[in-house]
Amino acid sequence: MKYLNVLIEWIKNEVKKANANGVVVGVSGGIDSALVAYLAKQAFPNSSLGILMPINKERDFDLQDGLELVHKFDLKHQIIDLYDEYHSLVSKLKPHLDLVKGNIQSRLRMTTLYAIAQENNYLVLGTDNKAEYYLGYFTKWGDGGCDLLPIVHLYKSEVFKYAKEVGVPSSILNKAPSAGFWKEQKDELDLGFSYDAYEMYDKNMLKEQKIIDKIKLQIQKTNHKRFAIPQPPKKGE
Repeated sequence: MKYLNVLIEWIKNEVKKANANGVVVGVSGGIDSALVAYLAKQAFPNSSLGILMPINKERDFDLQDGLELVHKFDLKHQIIDLYDEYHSLVSKLKPHLDLVKGNIQSRLRMTTLYAIAQENNYLVLGTDNKAEYYLGYFTKWGDGGCDLLPIVHLYKSEVFKYAKEVGVPSSILNKAPSAGFWKEQKDELDLGFSYDAYEMYDKNMLKEQKIIDKIKLQIQKTNHKRFAIPQPPKKGE
């Protein structure tokens, strides 16, 4: 819990430096956003806001899990239903790939969070953990769009540990990690390896070369998500 106190103080200081009034976090019904929601409430008991954004009727259980969480932590919250907006956009764009549709969901949610944040002079808290960030397992300009990344140095195992300690509901603790883009989506199936494997890799303890190669490829192909947008040389250089 000591490190969580460090994170709470860090959030307070960053908000102060930005001359902002508080923080907003998208509550997905998953474990990462659950822990960030807890940190938000602790840092700003009266000026933190959880936003639940149902967008896919196949994932209504995520909304129920998110509601259980905000009630458990007594976090002020809003429900912004994006179902019609999402399906209107999909009907116009007619994408064929599930991943394209999923990224549209994520970017609509980012747009919503920033609109609410700007209205309240709040900062947007991101929910990426260490594995998600370094594996690029997030949507560029979607859930990757945020002002602060409080849990970016936590392995998934640490997120689970802290979430359990602070009282995150079991409905979230026992749920397989998922971006929630479609009903049966699971992070580790998408990646082709487990979060534990990434942690072992990062600690130089992973021995399976096939998995090591998969992780290295995943990191390499998502570098563009972590670095600044490429710019040409300046004139005269």
